[in-house]
Amino acid sequence: MNQILVSEKLYVTPELKRKKKWYKFNLIISIILVIVLFSIAAYTRYDRDKQASISQDILAGMTKIKNKFIKDTTTINAEDDVWVIALNGDMSLYNEKEEKNKQTMVDETGNNDNQTEGTENLGVYEADDGTKYYTIGSIRIDKIGVDYPILASTTPSLLKISVCRFWGGNVNEPGNLCIAGHNYRNKRFFSKVPTLNVGDIIEITDINEKTTQYSVYNKYTVEPDDVSCTSQLTNGRTIITLITCTNDNKQRVVVQAEKI
Repeated sequence: MNQILVSEKLYVTPELKRKKKWYKFNLIISIILVIVLFSIAAYTRYDRDKQASISQDILAGMTKIKNKFIKDTTTINAEDDVWVIALNGDMSLYNEKEEKNKQTMVDETGNNDNQTEGTENLGVYEADDGTKYYTIGSIRIDKIGVDYPILASTTPSLLKISVCRFWGGNVNEPGNLCIAGHNYRNKRFFSKVPTLNVGDIIEITDINEKTTQYSVYNKYTVEPDDVSCTSQLTNGRTIITLITCTNDNKQRVVVQAEKI
C-alpha cells in the first residue's frame, strides 16, 4: 500500500519575519558592544601598566641624577584655600586652618609663579620623551613590596605614574608628610597599604640617599572629604601619612607612622 507523505510547510508571516530580523540586529549589536567593551578594558589596563612602569624608570634614574637638583620657591600658605586632588580623580577644596603651617609644592611641570623665602631640593628625572618628573625621594615597604619614587606634587596624571606627595613639608623633617597612592586592588602602588599593621616598618629615602625608618602606629578609614589626617600639628614629631582608597573606593585608608 502506497503512502503519500505530505510535509506541512510552515507559513512565515510578515510579523515573524520582522521579529527574526530584530533578533539578528540585537545579536549583532550585542557582539559589537562586547568587542568594544573588551577593547576599552584591554586598552585601559595596557595604559595603566605602561604609566606605572615609568615609576621604576624614575626610581632607577634617581641614582644617576642624585646630585642634580632644582630649587623650588613656591610656598603655599596654609591660611589660603588650597586645591587638592582626591584619589578618585575629583577635585576637592578645603581650607587648612593652621596659621603656622607652610609647605613647599611644585606643579606638574615644575613651573613656579610665586617667589617666597621657602626653598627645597628636588630630584628631576627626564624621560625619553622629554617629560620631566620631579621627586622628593622614595618610599620602600618590604612587607608589601612597595618601592617607588615619591613625586613632588599630586595630579590625576601623576598618580598614574607613581605615589605622590599629597601634603606636608620636606622629607624626613619634623611635620607630617602625606603621601597618596592608588589602590588598584593588586600589588601596584598602595594597593597593599590597607594590610599594614601597627609596628610595620616604612623606609623613606631622600634625594641625598639618606634613609629614615618609620614605625606604623595608627590605621583607620575616613570619608573622601575628611583631610584631618593632613594636620601639621605634630608637636615636633616627624611622621608620615599614607593615603589610599578602600577596595570599594568609597572611603580612604589612612596609615600613619612615626620616625624611629
